[in-house]
Amino acid sequence: MPRVTNATMAASSASVEGVIGPLGSCLTKLGFEVFPLKVGWYNSVLPPSFHLPYPDDALAVVVLSTPAMFEQAFLPFLERSSIQKPSDPVDQCVRHCVSTAVSQCFPELKVDVRYDYELLPSRKPKFLAQTAAHVSGAAFYYQQSDVTDQPWAGRQKMFGVCIHPSFGGWFAIRALLVFEDVAVGAELVQPDPPDCVASREDRIKLLEAFNLHWQDWSYRDIVPVGQTYSERQKEYFSTPPAQRLALLRSWGLLPKEEAQPDLGPREQNQANGHG
Repeated sequence: MPRVTNATMAASSASVEGVIGPLGSCLTKLGFEVFPLKVGWYNSVLPPSFHLPYPDDALAVVVLSTPAMFEQAFLPFLERSSIQKPSDPVDQCVRHCVSTAVSQCFPELKVDVRYDYELLPSRKPKFLAQTAAHVSGAAFYYQQSDVTDQPWAGRQKMFGVCIHPSFGGWFAIRALLVFEDVAVGAELVQPDPPDCVASREDRIKLLEAFNLHWQDWSYRDIVPVGQTYSERQKEYFSTPPAQRLALLRSWGLLPKEEAQPDLGPREQNQANGHG
C-alpha cells in the first residue's frame, strides 16, 4: 500500500483557487500577475520535443511581470539584497520573489519552477513563454500565421509577440510553475486569450514594429494601455546589459566599488534585455 505523506495529502486537497489565491496574494502586490492552465493545453499545441513531462491534467501557473514590478519589487530588492554576479539583476529579483512565494504558500507541495531565461542541456528553453501565456488566456500570441495575405510571404521570417489586453507590450513573461501532484478537472475551463489586435492591418503593423523597429518600443503601444514603464524603468531596459550595473550604481542602488561582471553568452547576446 503506498505511503500517504503530508505532501500527498496537501496535493490531493489543493484546488485551482487554493493555489491561485495564495500565490496571487503574494505576487500581485509586487507587480506580478498569475494565470492558471493545464499542462495538456500547453503540450497540445507543441511538438513532443517541447512537451512538459507531466500529465495533461496537472496544474500549472504562468507568471507575468507588469509595469509596476520595477518599482514595487525590483528597486526594493536592490536596496536590501546583494547582487550575485554575473546573473542579470532582474532575473535574480524574479527568482527571489517567485521562490519566496512558493516556499511560503506551498511548503509541502512539489513545484517545478521554470524561469524564462533558463535553458535545458539541449539548449532549448525550459518552457516557451509566449505559448504558455497564450494558452492560459493571459495574452494573445500574434504570429506570422495570424496574418492573411502576408506581405512578407516567402521573403522574411517574422517572429511573434504577445500583447496583453491591459498593458499592450509593456509586460514580460517571467516563469512557469508546475504543481506536479495537483490534478485539476472540468472546473478549470480554457479561456480564449483577448484578441486585442484584431485587424489584418494592425497585425502587420505590430509584427513589423516588433521585428524591424523593436528599438523604439512602438510595438508595445499597439493597443491603448492603462500603464507603461516608468521613465526610470525605460532607461534601465534601454541601457545595454553590460552597462546596467554602472547605471544602478549611479542611482545609488549598488556599492560604488562593485566591479563590472564578466558577462555570459546570454548577456552578451542581449540587444535590449527582456523587460
